[in-house]
Amino acid sequence: MYSSHLFVPLQSNKHIQTNNSPIMNIKENNVYSIFSELNRIPRPSHHEEKVADFLCQYAKGLGLEYSRDEENCVVIRKPATPGHEDAEPVVLLNHMDMVAVGDGTREFNPLTDGIEAYMEDGWMKARGTSLGADNGIGLSMALAVLADDTIVHGPLEVLTTTNEEDGMSGAAAMKTDFIKGRKVINLDSEDYDTITVGAAGAYLQIARLPIAKFDVPEVNRFYKVQISGGLGGHSGVDINKGRINANKEMCHVLRAAMETGCPMLYVADIDGGVANASIPGCCTAIVAVNAEQEDDLVKIIELHAQRIKIMYPDEPDIAMTIEKTSYEGGVITSTEDILRMIDNLPCGVIRMHELLPDTPMTSNNIGRITTKDGYLTASCHTRSFDDVEMVEWAKVCTHEFEGYGADVEVVMNTPGWQENQQSDYMKLVDNTFRDILGFSPRKVAMHFVLEAGYYVQKFPGIEIACIGPRIIEPHSTKERVEIATINNIYKVLIKLLKRLA
Repeated sequence: MYSSHLFVPLQSNKHIQTNNSPIMNIKENNVYSIFSELNRIPRPSHHEEKVADFLCQYAKGLGLEYSRDEENCVVIRKPATPGHEDAEPVVLLNHMDMVAVGDGTREFNPLTDGIEAYMEDGWMKARGTSLGADNGIGLSMALAVLADDTIVHGPLEVLTTTNEEDGMSGAAAMKTDFIKGRKVINLDSEDYDTITVGAAGAYLQIARLPIAKFDVPEVNRFYKVQISGGLGGHSGVDINKGRINANKEMCHVLRAAMETGCPMLYVADIDGGVANASIPGCCTAIVAVNAEQEDDLVKIIELHAQRIKIMYPDEPDIAMTIEKTSYEGGVITSTEDILRMIDNLPCGVIRMHELLPDTPMTSNNIGRITTKDGYLTASCHTRSFDDVEMVEWAKVCTHEFEGYGADVEVVMNTPGWQENQQSDYMKLVDNTFRDILGFSPRKVAMHFVLEAGYYVQKFPGIEIACIGPRIIEPHSTKERVEIATINNIYKVLIKLLKRLA
């Protein structure tokens, strides 16, 4: 085995602590023990080498065949249970990266630090960081299946991709012979009582605008302006909840300050958001004003701080603050241009879906803004169920960026995906839910992005059913997963594999 303590009971696992958690049997504990192993390994998007190593060693420990491609995607193959060799191969699909963010209450470097998970009142959470249940729990289920020879199944391929959260480059570059199966169980859903049968497309672009700086006179004063405490969240799942986008709000407020009392305001640095796929709940800017305007700046920021509290009543910890600070370095010559550029970008829900209740058709998120190494860098993540409309709105953002002289890189242009809800495969998944859990799951198309659009293009005849436990607030430090739903989805998975065999 890769690790001698992979399958110890939960109570002896040091990396997932318990507090009023339900009693689970040893087989179920395999999922939690594996998830604990994943939590030891830093695995933010673009930095999956270590977790790919873990998966390869895991396969070796079980004596299973595996392949690893140039993007560090890994597929582990397990032969069928004796007597089921002629069954159609089944693919268990997950991604190995996570959106790794911290809340500032502890030192956290996503490139070096693991995740400290704990269980409380029926939920698994993380201390001061995102949890990585998206998609670590699904991956842990798939790996637990590989290790359990009592589970009946046909030929299995456990496919784990890279960079799903920030560009889907692993799926995009995957060769067409990497997997053989055409029946896919994607364990990357966050809605326990549903089968996801469709997902929006996504267009992610990164703009880099050269910035020049100059030194302000010594009489100028530097201030740190900060928006903090926003809930943030998943830029697809939570985009229709009316939450603050701190990047957009910061640029809007500073632009308003320039126009209403502080025409000589300059931005020195700005840093907002934590991930391209997350709604930014925080943003910090260092600004300079001359001594005559500093009282006006303080009053303007304090006024907007009150306004933000009123505008976002469902975010109780939100705050906008201003304080004097010291700063060594110049300020951005084109301050007015960069503030106008970001403030003009579409942000939030652009149009609601006419057929899917409470579901956005098209949206845009400004996930990251930074000023570093002579550039302002900003990301736009456009999503839509209509691929044409998605590209049209993405081009609106591109035009805005390029109009100010930025170079724009298209990181991802992922098509949407829609499964046939009346297929025999979907009916089998539905019946398995009903037989195991006693209810028929809803069939939904979600305003988040799945890799399915790529697979439909690459692998003709593929069928994909996306299931998973209940995960709340993914991509944020409030992320949590309901323990009972993990156990129940695992039971559905085991029964579904047997029926497919």
